[in-house]
Amino acid sequence: VKEFALAGFSQKPSIEAGLFVLFLFFYVSTWIGNVFIMVTVASDNNLNSSPMYFLLGNLSFLDLCYSTVTTPKLLADLLDKNKLILYDQCIAQLFFLHFVGAAEMFLLTVMAYDRYVAICRPLHYTTIMSRGLCCVLVAASWMGGFVHSTVQTILTTRLPFCGPNQVDNFFCDVPPVIKLACADTFVIELLMVSNSGLISTSSFVVLISSYTIILVKIRSKEGRQKALSTCASHLMVVTLFFGPCIFIYAHPFSIFSVDKVVSVLYNVITPMLNPLIYTLRNKEVKSAMRKLWVCYYTVVQT
Repeated sequence: VKEFALAGFSQKPSIEAGLFVLFLFFYVSTWIGNVFIMVTVASDNNLNSSPMYFLLGNLSFLDLCYSTVTTPKLLADLLDKNKLILYDQCIAQLFFLHFVGAAEMFLLTVMAYDRYVAICRPLHYTTIMSRGLCCVLVAASWMGGFVHSTVQTILTTRLPFCGPNQVDNFFCDVPPVIKLACADTFVIELLMVSNSGLISTSSFVVLISSYTIILVKIRSKEGRQKALSTCASHLMVVTLFFGPCIFIYAHPFSIFSVDKVVSVLYNVITPMLNPLIYTLRNKEVKSAMRKLWVCYYTVVQT
């Protein structure tokens, strides 16, 4: 097999045209929101010196990368009847999807640790979460994603593909691709489930456990409400990102029709919602964005 045919969503041009407009709106909104957050964090000294917002800027960059892995090809295919992708391009898409996705999982776990230190050890927060440690943790997240993705890609490329070549999704991912292999994939599926499924499930458990410990350690009612308010945005992001990933990768690779809808959620919609979730619930970010906008408007006027 030299190329794969992606199934897409519909064979009706009118429906695909409507989906093109919708997904283009999501993709443009993703770029505007995440770039705005990165520029705001980088330009504001107070935000840039805070470990929390340093990690938030890196999360926005990962969201941009994650959305860009699949969405441009999706938009092009919505205007193309064939929806073909070369074998090498399919493997590259699969690699970068898991590379960036796993890196984002690890980074979200790092952000949970950051909130734990900030709430449970506030006097030592700046000392523990130094810029050097934050850079190391971010680099470790990227490295963990690279190792995870390399394993997934090697296991996939070792399989023989001799037909059929119809990928039952709008992008190349491990579950639908290995279903097309001309070999018994039972052992490979178990290895991949234990890899992707274990990473997503264990990271999610660690995240929920960390927030539970935070709430248990805080005795006062007002303190718990403040901590819950602080962590609420992070919990929303974690739920939106990890929920679909666990659904896709933690169960045996039986393809359901609902998988496409779930894939849209964490590939297209979640990267767009992350900036809204963090900015709408964060006064410091909104204040910094207003200052940046006023500065930009003043420069334009002069």
